[in-house]
Amino acid sequence: MSTEFDTLTTEAHRPDLADIDRRSTLDIARAMNAEDSRVPEAVAEQLPVIATAIDAAADRMARGGRLIYLGAGTAGRLGVLDASECPPTFNTSPEEVVGLIAGGPTALISAVEGAEDSKELAAEDLTALALTPDDVVVGVSASGRTPYAVGAVEHAADVGALTIGVSCNANSPLAAAADHGIEVVVGPELIAGSTRLKAGTAQKLVLNMISTITMVRLGKTYGNLMVDVRASNEKLRHRSRRIVAVATDAPADTVENALLATGGEVKDAILSILGDVDAPTARRLLTETHGHLRAALRLAVERS
Repeated sequence: MSTEFDTLTTEAHRPDLADIDRRSTLDIARAMNAEDSRVPEAVAEQLPVIATAIDAAADRMARGGRLIYLGAGTAGRLGVLDASECPPTFNTSPEEVVGLIAGGPTALISAVEGAEDSKELAAEDLTALALTPDDVVVGVSASGRTPYAVGAVEHAADVGALTIGVSCNANSPLAAAADHGIEVVVGPELIAGSTRLKAGTAQKLVLNMISTITMVRLGKTYGNLMVDVRASNEKLRHRSRRIVAVATDAPADTVENALLATGGEVKDAILSILGDVDAPTARRLLTETHGHLRAALRLAVERS
């Protein structure tokens, strides 16, 4: 008996791959690589929708809102992954970009039975965060019909938060419920229904765009340099020195002294060198411009 689930492209069976278990390893790898190569094209078709969603998200976050991902299974893990990488990359607080997975942290490494089937659980998880209209809620679901993701978007909409739906099927309930529905249709998987494959790759690419470009819009970069990087280990301290050197073309001792004076803050160090201001002034100018280094540089020049 056919169900709605059977009509999803992410669940479809590929008869031409039915003999895959009898192929050579190299042939399987080639087939998998060919399937993966189609993902960027599918993402490209959604770029206008993605860009509009990012601009709307950046506006909310500039007002103090948070970026919150919700999903179940692979989709939830990808959201948690993207959120966890923002603090070291962009010096965000753990509360600024949040990843929630149906069933909680336990679901990151093992399945939590029934968690993805509950819209109520999504509402409870968002209520625990004290959701506000300035927040951005991104529901992630390969099928586009996972109750946890759909319920998250529906609850967020009721609160007045901005909602984004990321799915891999056309005309999905998730996209219909969201302010911005991003539907990256990658087609049937190499292994039927294994949406950690192409669908997972597509979701990762989209989440990369949402977080990264939003942070660019918020002034977390200077050009393509990670000027808000948090130097929490030796590798990142080395990266900090290199970023300041690339941005300013200053000699090593000048870079080192600037970082020392600014407590290791890359953005402050760049401003102190290029704007010829001391560390306290650099911090004050960046505060005035909400962390936008280019705007702070203009102020430094104007006031010199």
